[in-house]
Amino acid sequence: MRFAAKRPVMQVLVENVAMDFSYSKTWRRQLPEAYERLLFDVLRGDSTLFTRSDEVEAAWHVLDPVLKTWANNRDFPMAEYAAGTWGPAEARELMIGEDQEWQNF
Repeated sequence: MRFAAKRPVMQVLVENVAMDFSYSKTWRRQLPEAYERLLFDVLRGDSTLFTRSDEVEAAWHVLDPVLKTWANNRDFPMAEYAAGTWGPAEARELMIGEDQEWQNF
């Protein structure tokens, strides 16, 4: 299976890659640190990768009722997991019997 991924360069260049690809292996270059690109964009005045305030408000309009339902009604359990881990056990259980596994990078 293949999908489109943005190349790790300052321009917007998209390339088809295999689903199990790795940026550093595919393009053989060191990737910027997590916030390096965003801080550079701030200095350049480029807000392309930032969420607008109306988008944030729209997201909360959708998510707030979900969060309130989870908090007030245990009939809708939310899988929880410790910060820094690969996710809840329920995610691993999705692959049981499928002869597949998650790839944690």
